[in-house]
Amino acid sequence: MSFPDAVFAALRNEPSKIAVEHGTREVTKTELLNLTSRIAAGMRAAGVKRGSGVAMITQVTPEALAAYLAAWALGARVVGIRPGFSDKQLDHILSDGLDLIVTDAKLPALLDTEDEPLILTSRPDDVARLVYTSGSTGLPKACAQTYQALADHYSWNPDNWDAATASQAAACDRYLLFGSLASVVVQDYLALCLLHGGTAVIPLEIRFPDVLADLRITFTIMNVPRLYAMLDSLRDNPIDLSCLRGMLVAGSPLAPHRLQEAMSLIGPVIHHAYGQSETNALTVATPAEILAGRIDTVGKPQGGVEIEIRDGEVWARNPWMMREYWENPEETASVLVDGWIRTRDLGSLRDGYLYLTGRARDVVIVNGYPVYAGPIERVLASHPAVDQAYVLGPDEVLHAFVIPLPGKEPSRTELSTLVRDELGPDSVPSTITFISEVPVAPSGKPDKQALLDG
Repeated sequence: MSFPDAVFAALRNEPSKIAVEHGTREVTKTELLNLTSRIAAGMRAAGVKRGSGVAMITQVTPEALAAYLAAWALGARVVGIRPGFSDKQLDHILSDGLDLIVTDAKLPALLDTEDEPLILTSRPDDVARLVYTSGSTGLPKACAQTYQALADHYSWNPDNWDAATASQAAACDRYLLFGSLASVVVQDYLALCLLHGGTAVIPLEIRFPDVLADLRITFTIMNVPRLYAMLDSLRDNPIDLSCLRGMLVAGSPLAPHRLQEAMSLIGPVIHHAYGQSETNALTVATPAEILAGRIDTVGKPQGGVEIEIRDGEVWARNPWMMREYWENPEETASVLVDGWIRTRDLGSLRDGYLYLTGRARDVVIVNGYPVYAGPIERVLASHPAVDQAYVLGPDEVLHAFVIPLPGKEPSRTELSTLVRDELGPDSVPSTITFISEVPVAPSGKPDKQALLDG
């Protein structure tokens, strides 16, 4: 089935069922289809056609969701723009051949049209969406995914659901839709919800963990910094989260002891996943696997995913990965080789499970030898008084930033000795700084560079 036809087919099934809940407002499947067809007609009148570039700068609303579906129905190249980009980065993104910029203020005018049938016009090799990287190393790059890639996608096509994905979809009766619709993870798990026949619940106010209980959420996605903050709250103020049947945690490394704490305080509902903008999801550790003791792995490859370890680096391919960095052949050639993506993550495969050990870019030359930050961070975090640890090293010097557990005071001498005993003297940080929290980048990942700059 072509993309996004599977979603439209799902919305035509049980048409009176609630597809989106936004505060006290309820939008049925039929009403969401109607919003989509009217916005598509408005976009068509504005000149949008197959191959047009359409940028989305919107809040999370039923109308904004319909705008994404409408643009895809027209065969457009959809560019979701999340909050947090600098003016320079935003100028770079908006100069990428766009024909229409959709904002919340423009949606009423696009809706002021007659309902027209949704007729898909895309071709398989057309680009369906540009997913921008965080831009942490410069200007963000646009990962181009085709309509065929999304037709083959693990979440957008029920025919491709493996057991782990089907399990997640089954938990999406009430999916918490928050953050930014520009997020590929938000989009892909929204697809699971709609294809399952669930309701996407848009909160008027986000306050974790209370929002999960208040809105009876059954499935949500979560980045690691937000999960840690939620666990800190639950430790002192436990609440009943028995409504929750699934939580996908991804985006940055999740410490094993924190994963165990999440399974204890939230429940055996955690799915620990790994992927990139270039590849989308690659692996997932299921709640059953985590309960069985697989707390230091990001799981097995999802159906359709192939992973190889080459010289310690993770390489991957799947049917839905990016075709290229949009209009950037030099950068494309640096990561896409013979149909495989070089993730630049370090890892190993054991018994079919992927274990990550760090980033290839997180390497510091100490005394003439390469030292990787990931193993040092894990050793520091293994200390009984340490919650989180971050290591980086400009100018051949290692710096560690450590968040102690509440009420604990780890000693710098103990931490240095621990690293020396486990990894050798070259891996011992020159400085160890205790901090209360780590800055978070707009992408939701820990901002390690901000620690040095601060």
